[in-house]
Amino acid sequence: MKESLVVKKNILYIVLALLIALIFMNITIPESMAHVGDATLTKAGQTAMAVLLFALVLWMTEALPFHITGLLGIAMMALFKVDTFKVIVKSGFGNDIIIFFIGVLILSAYITRSGLGKRISMFILSKTGNHTYFIILGFLMVGVILSMWITNMAVAAMLMPLGRSILEEEKVTPLKSNFGKALMIACAWGSIVGGIGTPAGAGPNPLAVGFLREMAGIHVSFMDWMIFGIPSAFLLLLPTWGIILLFFKPEMKRLSKSKEQLKDEYQALPKMDREEKITVTIFVLTAVLWVTSSLFEKWLGMSIPISMPVLITSALFFFPGVSKIKWKDIEPDISWSGIILVVSGISLGMMLYNSGAAQWLSVVLLGNIGSVHPFIQILAIVFIISMLKIVFSSNTVTATIIIPIMIALAESLGINPLAMALPAALTSSLAFILVTSTPTNVIPYSAGYFSIKDMAKAGVVLTIISTIIIATSIYVIGRFVQIY
Repeated sequence: MKESLVVKKNILYIVLALLIALIFMNITIPESMAHVGDATLTKAGQTAMAVLLFALVLWMTEALPFHITGLLGIAMMALFKVDTFKVIVKSGFGNDIIIFFIGVLILSAYITRSGLGKRISMFILSKTGNHTYFIILGFLMVGVILSMWITNMAVAAMLMPLGRSILEEEKVTPLKSNFGKALMIACAWGSIVGGIGTPAGAGPNPLAVGFLREMAGIHVSFMDWMIFGIPSAFLLLLPTWGIILLFFKPEMKRLSKSKEQLKDEYQALPKMDREEKITVTIFVLTAVLWVTSSLFEKWLGMSIPISMPVLITSALFFFPGVSKIKWKDIEPDISWSGIILVVSGISLGMMLYNSGAAQWLSVVLLGNIGSVHPFIQILAIVFIISMLKIVFSSNTVTATIIIPIMIALAESLGINPLAMALPAALTSSLAFILVTSTPTNVIPYSAGYFSIKDMAKAGVVLTIISTIIIATSIYVIGRFVQIY
């Protein structure tokens, strides 16, 4: 009975989404609204916005899986003649960002399957000792460092079992133990914070790189992103730790295990086997190629997008005699739904931009932002997107909608698109308030040690503080590299 009610409710949501789209598509926009400054809402732009409204309703209600909604949106854009189906599909599925995303997921899967991720985590734990405050900091640090290079969801999935095993050994009570709440929330938030550090860390990051290249002709290298992302991530680390301790001060100062026992457990791990050595070698090679790609561009006389290094290195795993972990072993770890959502998101975002709808929306909603100081601009963008994260239950969905609007707004104001797109991109994956905003939160939540309310009350405070930190970091670095 309950299942049938859910089915009926979801059917109603789909019908409602379609009705809203059709109504918006066919209403007459007054001339005074259709022409705002240099921005004009064309019929194609109005149709693109109508399809976006259809997708928004389904994304917010989750009546359909996120990625299926994205595919439906592509079909509707073509059916209602925003552009030809071939052009719409090519703008997303023909984008090299899909290769980047697949490569990062392969790398993440090997780090997990080989046991390298667990070894790194155990090493950090052996250094933090048995003081609960520093164990929480250790988990945050592991999350931040690892999620700069592999997807933050994979890092949370790696840390959660380690944290849960500590809590089970200490026999803490789920939902009642502050240490349990603090440690599991640290598994989520450390991964989220580190995800902004590089383009590989979170779904919105490669989306932003793709949009900037396709819409504004701006090539953002791995190093270009890191200049903004890594300082922002590390500046957030200690405030995140402080807020966790403020809201969930552990009821115990130390674990029952001594510092020496934790060190002994790490030292008792078997030596790195062949799989771990191969994985760490390819991981380091990937990071080096990402960071030094600009040097190779000059040497080879060609453009090297961020997808190319990871395409080469992830393929190395499958060369004869390299790894015993085969494709069939890691295939279940590849998030195909995530890949579909990213590429369909690029298609929808490109159509929103190409039809002129993004420019019109940006002028209507934020047209006056150009008259304020650049720091206030960044602060406003970061805060608005942080609040939108409460509504949109997907980081990729948030980026799909917001980043094309930010690029169009920057162009209409005569500002460097990076000035608007970077704050938007870095904020799109910072989901501290709602558990449902990202699977990175859902994974530690599933262990059962904290409630939705627990994360929300601490998350609101962290969101306000992170808004100020991110805005300040971007503005200071932006001034240094002459974006502002």
